[in-house]
Amino acid sequence: MNWINLTKPQHLTNRYTSQLALLMLFAASLLTLNAYAGGGSISSSEGAMDWWQMGIKLFGGLALFLFGMEQMADSLKAVAGEKMKTILAKLTTNRFTGAITGALVTAVIQSSSVTTVLVVGFISAGLMSMAQSIGVIMGANIGTTITAQIVAFKVTKYALLMIAMGFSMLFFSKQNKIKHYGGMIMGLGLVFFGMSVMSDAMHPLRSYQPFLDLMVEMSNPLLAILIAAGFTALVQSSSATTGIVIVMASQGFITLPAGIALAFGANVGTCVTAMLASIGKPREALRAAAVHVLFNVLGVLLWLGFITQLADVVTTFSPAHPELSGIDRLSAETPRQIANAHTIFNISNTLIFILFTGQFARLVEWMVPDRPLEEEQLITLRHLDEELLSTPSLALNRARMELVQMSGVVEEMHQNILPAIIKGSPSDLQSLAREDQKVDRLHQEIIRYMGQISGNKLSEVEATELSSLFEITNALENIGDLIETDMVELGLQRIEEEINISPQTVSVLQGIHTMVAQSLTSVTAAIKTEHSAEANQVVDMKTEFNLLVNSAHQHQMERLTADESKRIQTYSLEVEVIEKLKRIYYFSKRIAKAAA
Repeated sequence: MNWINLTKPQHLTNRYTSQLALLMLFAASLLTLNAYAGGGSISSSEGAMDWWQMGIKLFGGLALFLFGMEQMADSLKAVAGEKMKTILAKLTTNRFTGAITGALVTAVIQSSSVTTVLVVGFISAGLMSMAQSIGVIMGANIGTTITAQIVAFKVTKYALLMIAMGFSMLFFSKQNKIKHYGGMIMGLGLVFFGMSVMSDAMHPLRSYQPFLDLMVEMSNPLLAILIAAGFTALVQSSSATTGIVIVMASQGFITLPAGIALAFGANVGTCVTAMLASIGKPREALRAAAVHVLFNVLGVLLWLGFITQLADVVTTFSPAHPELSGIDRLSAETPRQIANAHTIFNISNTLIFILFTGQFARLVEWMVPDRPLEEEQLITLRHLDEELLSTPSLALNRARMELVQMSGVVEEMHQNILPAIIKGSPSDLQSLAREDQKVDRLHQEIIRYMGQISGNKLSEVEATELSSLFEITNALENIGDLIETDMVELGLQRIEEEINISPQTVSVLQGIHTMVAQSLTSVTAAIKTEHSAEANQVVDMKTEFNLLVNSAHQHQMERLTADESKRIQTYSLEVEVIEKLKRIYYFSKRIAKAAA
């Protein structure tokens, strides 16, 4: 029996390390707060730039922005994660509803990567086709534009109020739901405050000619795209890149075409995150990442020659400030224009490419072919994704989906064990015993994953579900061990002692074996669908199963008087087989009660 590993998971260690780095930058930014009180202000008119102060404020503001985004996203996922999973599962019947659903889900949970991870899980479970998933992935790109729209609003003056309100809800409320909403508000406040700090840091650069000359170079769209793509790949957040672009626009440093090109680059750079997340994952994850890359890169290439025209379009309906002039008008109008261009870009690409989801699916299946048959015979973890561990409701769903695979392996072992006992060769029995290695690996990894989930703050419903999944996992592993050791040993005993089981007894054993197989099929369905009907079927068959077993024992007693060689050894073997089948049904019943 494997024990739960409750040591801090690697993914959380890395996450806390990144947050610590951001908090260190946050602490550095606090050292410059005296600038807001009038001390240590940067003045370019004095003839020298205070690069130290500017750097601290710029990177401190970026730390606040990134930390706020993560705080807000985590809280949103905790509040809406389970609902978003249900919506994704139900509203993806075709490519168009899939795109709308992907946009809505991503807009709420503020993470296109989480949406993609959920989609990969549905593909692996057979709940969604590759073509349907493409619509969702395309729609997720629309959902990410909500971030640019939020940061384009000039509400930085309310940032500290939002931080104070969120902090109060987060630390003084005893209700988890209010805590999550507080974390969301505090995170949004940190986003706006970080933007304010970065904007203040960049203000002296308005009169620094070398920097202004560098910004002029951004008029080259290819250079702008490469710079933004590189930065996005580095920080692994297109939202951070878009936020910084809007901050630069609010200071009048970049023109609208340059801002659009930088936003395009952010879309390309975020593909790196998708590809890194797919390394070592099943083929479905690699294909989803390939769709993400193709969609974003082809979209940028499609619009590369129309940046000026896109700028003209957004200028016609974005808020204008004709009362201003020069850099002041640029800083007032450009942020909203960039956000609108970003939204139009992603919506237009989705509307264009969604017509070709079938072609996309065939292309990525050609680019990422199925593994060779011998490679597929090795068990792989299809659903346990570290990305979702911070959202218990979604992570529990992935553990459940992996349990379906584990239950399927156990089902197959059970189907093959009785024929192997009755007439199988030693190699057949040894081959069947090796199948338990798959069960053991799945058991170990699922228990490890659920141990990591248990490190989060769980609601009462989540804690109950986690406990049930632990019980199901251990029961399946016990069935695998029972077949591998006890039942394989019975088959080897039959061969060694040259025991022949009569056709009449074989028929009796097959009847019990078939009913146990039905119980395993029902519990697999119960684990997958979370419906109690299938689980109740297993419990309800108890009376019928006991009658069948009693009838088998009566048959065995009658066979004791048969004039056959090795009658006692044969009787002993047959009784043991029945007892092991009863034991498997007992574990099936335990699984059914836990799954109901």
